Amino acid sequence: MRRSLALLAGALLVGALAAPASAADGDEGFTIKDPRITESSGLAASRQHPGVYWTHNDSDDGAFLYAIDSATGRTVATVTMKGVGKPRDIEAISIGPNNQIYVGDIGDNDGVTWDYVWIYQLPEPKVLKDQTIRATQYVVKYSDGSRDAESLVVHPKTGRVYIIDKQEDGGHLYAGPAKLSSSGTNVFRPVAPVDMWATDAAFSPDGRQLAVRGYFGGVAYSWNDGRIKRQGQLDVPLQQQGESVTYSVDGSKIMYGSEGAESGVAAEDAPFGKSGDSDSGGGNGSSASGGGGAGGSEGNVRTGAIAVAVLVVAFVGVRRLRRRPS
Repeated sequence: MRRSLALLAGALLVGALAAPASAADGDEGFTIKDPRITESSGLAASRQHPGVYWTHNDSDDGAFLYAIDSATGRTVATVTMKGVGKPRDIEAISIGPNNQIYVGDIGDNDGVTWDYVWIYQLPEPKVLKDQTIRATQYVVKYSDGSRDAESLVVHPKTGRVYIIDKQEDGGHLYAGPAKLSSSGTNVFRPVAPVDMWATDAAFSPDGRQLAVRGYFGGVAYSWNDGRIKRQGQLDVPLQQQGESVTYSVDGSKIMYGSEGAESGVAAEDAPFGKSGDSDSGGGNGSSASGGGGAGGSEGNVRTGAIAVAVLVVAFVGVRRLRRRPS
């Protein structure tokens, strides 16, 4: 009987601890291994290729995008954009509806003097391999003059494109036209203040939450059809130079990236649950409302199995002590 109980306890522990994570657990952190990627400045989770993240270098590295397998940290595809000319300062990447990739050539930190910046749009490839893809180039101007920016987001439901300018004392969320035009200038207008020196931003997969990060912190906002409302602080990890952020494709994690050779991407639980709904949350930025790594019924089952195993082991140990000769 004691042996049976011990075997049961071991099986429960092994099953609970070794059970594969479900989609609700989100992705884990990883390290970008590609030696070509030394200034990863944007990050976007692929919806077509589970566990793959798109990134790019900062500044004028070229019209290149890299697909990184988060399981290994290795590049599984390099996409060269054609039809866009020579990029000046690519700073952000986002994936919108219909698996369209948007790339923000929006950096302007050398005096903030450019009259216009660019956004590139291209379809995410269905097959991950090195290839060249034609992109559409959009000319962008701000209604209130030149801006330096590193954050571009595309709403996952409406497809509308937004930019957050980068200012040390806080910037603004700028909304583009309902549909970008490749034949004229697209004017972006400020619609809401953002309390962050923003280096990147990301929508939750359901479009109900906006995460904005900086070098040393981050803020979560409920979207409210663009009338953003501050929810609380994000648990941003300390990184060498925090430059990028995205949600995991299931929305349970927020992934934070950094610049540098072999830079790391850290995974943190998304606040206020996967849906990004803060109506029932406390607004303090914690993940107490359901953003835990093993949330929901699976987490309860796993925890219960471990508890049962511990009780069985304790029971066996007590019986052995009682039978030990004095």
